[in-house]
Amino acid sequence: MTQTTPALPKGALFIKATVLLIGAVLLFAPFLFQDTRSLEVAARICIFVVLVASYDLLIGYTGIVSFAHTMFFGFGAYGAAIALKQMGPGWDAVLLGALAGLAVSIVIAIAIGLLSLRVKAIFFAMITLAAASVALVLASQLSGLTGGEDGITYRAPDLFKTATKLAVDEDGKVLRIMGVKLNGKLAAYYFVFATSLVLFIFCLRMVASPLGTVLKAIRENEARAEAIGYRVVAYRTFVFCISAVIASLAGTIYAVWLKYTGPDTALSFTIMIDILLMVVIGGMGTMYGAVIGAVLLVIAQYYLRDLMGLASDAMTGLPLLPELFAPDRWMLWLGIIFILLVYFFPKGIAGTLWTKGAGGGARP
Repeated sequence: MTQTTPALPKGALFIKATVLLIGAVLLFAPFLFQDTRSLEVAARICIFVVLVASYDLLIGYTGIVSFAHTMFFGFGAYGAAIALKQMGPGWDAVLLGALAGLAVSIVIAIAIGLLSLRVKAIFFAMITLAAASVALVLASQLSGLTGGEDGITYRAPDLFKTATKLAVDEDGKVLRIMGVKLNGKLAAYYFVFATSLVLFIFCLRMVASPLGTVLKAIRENEARAEAIGYRVVAYRTFVFCISAVIASLAGTIYAVWLKYTGPDTALSFTIMIDILLMVVIGGMGTMYGAVIGAVLLVIAQYYLRDLMGLASDAMTGLPLLPELFAPDRWMLWLGIIFILLVYFFPKGIAGTLWTKGAGGGARP
């Protein structure tokens, strides 16, 4: 008898189609949204998709709760920043900085993993929180190396300079496609997009491999996984290191794009909170949820205040409502939206829709 592959539930098809659509929008973002702010939003979404996907490897697929993810992100960012500041805007500096960030991330991840992953989840979470706090304090105090609270400003490789002409016409002017200049800013965005896409696909392939199956087994029943022969601590340490490596590379990419690295942009605990919110909104243990969660939260952070300002102006003259929708209260409404999303999508948007109509079937 021939075996047929079970059809995906409609919710799964919808999620995959949505992620592909988001990918297409990000691919053509410089041509669809030609203002600087929109390009910054698109680049930030690309970076956070990778960050959230790498964190989902821990919390969603392996059941590891860590608060040190921004620490590894910061190692990658500061590695590139320090190298670019000391060596100048060259690709050798980017490569050396990325390798330095990776080396530090791997060493710290192995140390934390081997020493701490044997303890219960809450104690491991507290250990990672302490490590992240130490990294933040060191970045602020080692001002001679990290720039302290002011951070580091540097130049990116010449290819990414706005003045760089990727293509010129007969008069020597920068060529335009659909009104967009083919310059270094465009090259910088597609550098962010392409590298983020490669890292995200790597995460997808990883969870679809036999290793992903082992990680899910550890998440569901750690004792049973160990009883059938899997070395749980070794697997957890390995995935912790892989997650740290991906986060470090994301930090390097963001540093090259931003041309500035400081505690607020690379090591802030606010970034960790954003990652957690994106994972919960998108859906833990889905990987596709990383895309949906990152898009929704980043767009809300950049545009919710503006939308509330328009709503408040439209309600001028009405009692209470203009004050309730004042732009300064955008965090209140963001919290309300988050509560509603958790209530109506208890497994996250991707997690809930993926199993819809499949009788509670397994997540991707």
